[in-house]
Amino acid sequence: MGPYLFIFVALVVLGVTAGLVIVSRRRDHSVEDLDARAGLTAPRDPKDHATVVPPEAPASAPATTATTTTAKGEPAPPVAPAPAAPSGGLGAKIRALFSGATDGAAPTPDTWAALEDLLLKADVGPKGASDLVERVRRAIESGTDPEEALIEEITATFRGDPGLAQASDGLTIVMVVGVNGAGKTTSIGKLARFLAENDKSVSMAACDTFRAAAGEQLETWAERSGSHLTSSERGADPASVAFDGVKAAMANGSDILLIDTAGRLHTKTPLMDELTKVRRVIEKAAGKEPDEVLLVLDGTTGQNGVAQAQAFSDAVGVTGVILTKMDGSAKGGVVIAVREGLEVPVKFVGLGEQLGDLRPFDPAAFAEGLVRG
Repeated sequence: MGPYLFIFVALVVLGVTAGLVIVSRRRDHSVEDLDARAGLTAPRDPKDHATVVPPEAPASAPATTATTTTAKGEPAPPVAPAPAAPSGGLGAKIRALFSGATDGAAPTPDTWAALEDLLLKADVGPKGASDLVERVRRAIESGTDPEEALIEEITATFRGDPGLAQASDGLTIVMVVGVNGAGKTTSIGKLARFLAENDKSVSMAACDTFRAAAGEQLETWAERSGSHLTSSERGADPASVAFDGVKAAMANGSDILLIDTAGRLHTKTPLMDELTKVRRVIEKAAGKEPDEVLLVLDGTTGQNGVAQAQAFSDAVGVTGVILTKMDGSAKGGVVIAVREGLEVPVKFVGLGEQLGDLRPFDPAAFAEGLVRG
């Protein structure tokens, strides 16, 4: 039994020793992991980890071009990129469109379609764009430069339109309408200054009794232009103020009466009905229709300006347009749509914020600015 007992004891001792070694190693690894997670020690060598870290993308990876092959294994010819749209103003884009025509090549149907699209983007409207394309087509056939042809045809759209109508005898009545923010009151002040500089005595009627400080604003313009002003307290009946304004202008012997009205959304029927009432009262007080009903149209308004012109024309019979805010990037192409669709001419253009920045509409200058501006 002696030798067997010795062997048994030796195996027990070896087993216990091995177990203690394994437990110790596991404890050491756990401590290291905890320390590494807490940032107390540097991480172990990556070889000891099973976690895969994705490689970082290079700071500026070179662009690669995908290639294809033909059935024979040969590289396929590269696909040409789509041509960039011509840059610059309308004139530069037109020259780019018709660059081939200068070498004797006739414009293609795609060229004319592209020209019409450019005009539509300039807010000229479908009818105006279509008519201008047809007229430019005829002009090019006779050898005219495309850009010059477009300028001439836009100018011709307005050629012969009358200026501000004025009564041959007695008081000239000008009613001014438009949506909120178009610049009606400012335009009236500038128009009063323009008329005064042309030896006309001017009166104003502040019929915008709804907007806060509208009367005070018009009073300031009246003082700056030397005009007589008829006004009332806020909330008064606009038609009543219009009636008093007509009678006061007649009594003062004024040449022209400018009637300011409250800005209103052209889609609001009750407000448009109120405007119709103001016109009826003007006719009753003066014994005649207004000589002009001018719509103030924001040059940045786009095709919504056509809807405005239609609604105000239906309500009060618009006879002309004052195109405002033409001192920035606005091109005012919408007035072509208004002129072509409703036959309403442009009378004045606002070119800035100064008192003298309202001027009679110049068709040639407008066309030049629209195409080359």
